Amino acid sequence: MGYRSIVQVIQWGGKNRPCYLICPAPLAPALEIEKGEVIEGGVEDKHTLTLKRAGRGADSSPTRRKRHE
Repeated sequence: MGYRSIVQVIQWGGKNRPCYLICPAPLAPALEIEKGEVIEGGVEDKHTLTLKRAGRGADSSPTRRKRHE
């Protein structure tokens, strides 16, 4: 059984066009994905995207953005 996701493209002014891949709600807890966790992606071919956690060391903990005041 598979889950479908939608890619969202956000346009902010210039040429910066980040894309976001939405993780379906049932998959996040099953994979123990946490908010802000770093995931690496790779392309095997134009139909296959592989994802993996960036690592389990101190550098892989969820990142927190600093507020600009």
